[in-house]
Amino acid sequence: MKKIILLGLTALLGACHSMTPTPKASLDGEVFYLQRIALPPAATLSVSLQDVSLMDTATVILAEQKGPVKGQVPLPFHLSYDPAQVKPGHTYSLSARIELDGKLLFITTERHAVKLNGQDPQPLRLRVDAVAH
Repeated sequence: MKKIILLGLTALLGACHSMTPTPKASLDGEVFYLQRIALPPAATLSVSLQDVSLMDTATVILAEQKGPVKGQVPLPFHLSYDPAQVKPGHTYSLSARIELDGKLLFITTERHAVKLNGQDPQPLRLRVDAVAH
C-alpha cells in the first residue's frame, strides 16, 4: 500500500513540476512616426523581437505582438519572451509595422538592436516610416 501511495505522490509531483511556467522576460515600449496624420481605425500594429544573427536564413522570432491599433501614436507594445531562447553572441532586434487591410503603411527602416541582458532602456521607442505607394 505504501508503494502505491509513494508512486502516486511521485507522479503528482512530476506533473506539478512540468506545469511550472517557464521564466519570462519582457520588453516594453512605443511605436511612433513623425508624420502629422491620424491612423485609420482599422489599422493593425505588429511588433516583433527577432534573432538577426544569421544573414542567409530566415529570422527567428522570439516574441510578437499583433493586433488592432488602439488610439493614435505613440502606440504602446509589450513583448514577453523566454530568456532561455537568448543565445550568447547572437544579435537581437525589434521591428514594427502598421498595416491597413494587408497593405503596409509604416515600417521600421532602421535597426533597433536590443541586448536582452536586462540593461535595455525601457520604454523602448521604435520609429516607423511611411511607405510610398
